[in-house]
Amino acid sequence: MIFHLSTKKTKLNTDISISGSKSESNRLLILQQLIDGLEIENISDSDDSKYLEKALHSVEETIDIGHAGTAMRFLVSFFSIKVGREVVLTGSERMQIRPIEVLVKALQDLGANISYEDKVGYPPIRIKGTRLIKDTVQINGNVSSQYISSLMLIASSLSKGLEIELLGEITSVPYINMTLVLLQELGIEASFFENKISIKPFDKSISKKIIVESDWSSASYFFSIIALSEIGSEITLSSYKKESLQGDSCLAEIYNYFGVSTNFKANSIVISKVETTKTNQLNIDLKNAPDIAQTIVVTCFGLGVSCSLTGLHTLKIKETDRLIALENELTKLGASISITDESLVLEKSTKINSNIAIETYKDHRMAMAFAPLALKTAISILDANVVTKSYRNFWKDLQQIGFQIDSN
Repeated sequence: MIFHLSTKKTKLNTDISISGSKSESNRLLILQQLIDGLEIENISDSDDSKYLEKALHSVEETIDIGHAGTAMRFLVSFFSIKVGREVVLTGSERMQIRPIEVLVKALQDLGANISYEDKVGYPPIRIKGTRLIKDTVQINGNVSSQYISSLMLIASSLSKGLEIELLGEITSVPYINMTLVLLQELGIEASFFENKISIKPFDKSISKKIIVESDWSSASYFFSIIALSEIGSEITLSSYKKESLQGDSCLAEIYNYFGVSTNFKANSIVISKVETTKTNQLNIDLKNAPDIAQTIVVTCFGLGVSCSLTGLHTLKIKETDRLIALENELTKLGASISITDESLVLEKSTKINSNIAIETYKDHRMAMAFAPLALKTAISILDANVVTKSYRNFWKDLQQIGFQIDSN
């Protein structure tokens, strides 16, 4: 499906409701299966969360999680401790070239019975559930935080708990802290000090309801829309809170640079475009929030602002190699951009090529990050339905704002 985007109205004023955080939902869905008495509200309606829910209730031997990377990583650990259960975890063609070896090796060190069905280091993998009796493990701290969170989520179900030693530089700390706080909210004794995560065993039933905060990654596209809009434009987003567990909530601070003011209400945020005089190159280390890199660089391009983004090494193993994808598509639009394996530099530009078709590479964030550029020029998004991976109502919400969307 190809969507052709354009806009006539650039001064916005509307309310948007976004579903629960995919990151929080997926962690809680795993914990709900391990701890009796946990109730969850406002679960993400993303494809990733739906795949995870389906997998957790499946009785099949082969479980296909499609493009759902978080589901793959969390389920590897989950099925490793399901004594007597044997499954083969597989996914899409892209999923089968996304590395899983770091997590598998850590679980094997703990005593897990995991083998590769095809290429070593990649799905599909066969898991035979067993009791993990070891209580210490080492893993590099600069790998995807989902590997670390995957181990944390099963830790309290182990007879001795688990101590995880993180080696070297630690990235994506907010996502590790998100997992830690959710464990603590359930009454699990857990700590993260220096390079060690310690989680005690927990075998109690509870009576607890957690309401999932809306997704900040999904909110990023509206921050971009406001940044590219006229002074006085305003959007209200719900449901959000100032003390968020999500690393991507740093958006509120970052987008001040683009003249986007964030006002926190009781259960929502109001983002509005105000005057700004900042014209210097934007320099940000996004090692703690790499998922918003695409949104930020496209915003910079749309505003004619130069930027230098670092801490992006995990983008190469996402749904696509996001650094190469950004370079390809922004170049088509007229940008001057250069990338390395972990960074990106965009030069200041005042020209945006019109009627360009953006290839999404089966990556939901490519589609959504580029959509706001319709405020500057007519643009087309290829394979537009890929957004359902994380944000099912994205195109509907853009139409509510005033975007014109034609399809073929």
